[in-house]
Amino acid sequence: MGRSRNTRRRPAAAVVEEPVDGGTARLVPDPDRGRAWTLLIDGAPQSHVDLDDPAHLSFEYQRRLGHVIDLVAPPGRPVHAVHLGGGAFTLARYVAATRPRSTQQVVERDARLVDLVRRELPLDPNARVRVRAVDARAGLAKVPDGWADLVVADVFGGARTPAHLTSTEFLDEVRRALKPSGVYAANLADGPPLAHLRGQIATAAARFGELALIADAAVLRGKRFGNAILVAADAPLPLADLTRRAASDPHPGRVEHGRQLTDFTGGALPVTDETAVASPAPPPSVFG
Repeated sequence: MGRSRNTRRRPAAAVVEEPVDGGTARLVPDPDRGRAWTLLIDGAPQSHVDLDDPAHLSFEYQRRLGHVIDLVAPPGRPVHAVHLGGGAFTLARYVAATRPRSTQQVVERDARLVDLVRRELPLDPNARVRVRAVDARAGLAKVPDGWADLVVADVFGGARTPAHLTSTEFLDEVRRALKPSGVYAANLADGPPLAHLRGQIATAAARFGELALIADAAVLRGKRFGNAILVAADAPLPLADLTRRAASDPHPGRVEHGRQLTDFTGGALPVTDETAVASPAPPPSVFG
């Protein structure tokens, strides 16, 4: 009897490693998912992508951003989205899979990383995703006024958010690009004493009427370094739904908002272009 093609074992995928503008990129195959990969830059995990199931979000912070996307528009309804920081285009793939016919722009300044991801983890040719290999703030400036339903900021260079993406002037550009009903979401990373995170909340509060923060309780208490998702809008946020979704994750998150979030800032002042600094570098133990 001839052996069916379906019984042949797929050859094990090999790690792909090559230099990019931001360091050394590694694409590591996921042993538990057939066509899934983790992208690392200089050893720091950046993205996880499943080419067979782009709606699968493996990383904790990406699941939380996925919750925000799901609350911007119901599944199936197309959106206009801007992704500042491309990584492996994980969230753009998620939007394309869950909201077909969406129109998206990805802004990733690392041109060699863009080339690597396009080659090894190609986008669905039917997805309406345009990728610009320019600085995030410069790319945002090209977005038409009031175009975006969603702007996601997930930009790290050397595991730190660049200073010019932390200021009120930067958020002025975000608000200009958003529709009145639009939502801004940012992946922030900080550890004790949480000065960067407090300053970013104060900065967003100076430009948006509604705020929420999703994070682990240990991060919010300043017990460890970690990620927090800042959500900002001028229209009311669906806080009850966001809280329920975050609490149901494999690693449950807390949602802070209102007076509690204001108190959390501890009197921190908004950051301007003149006072901005990059986010703190994570301690070596975070990735090791």
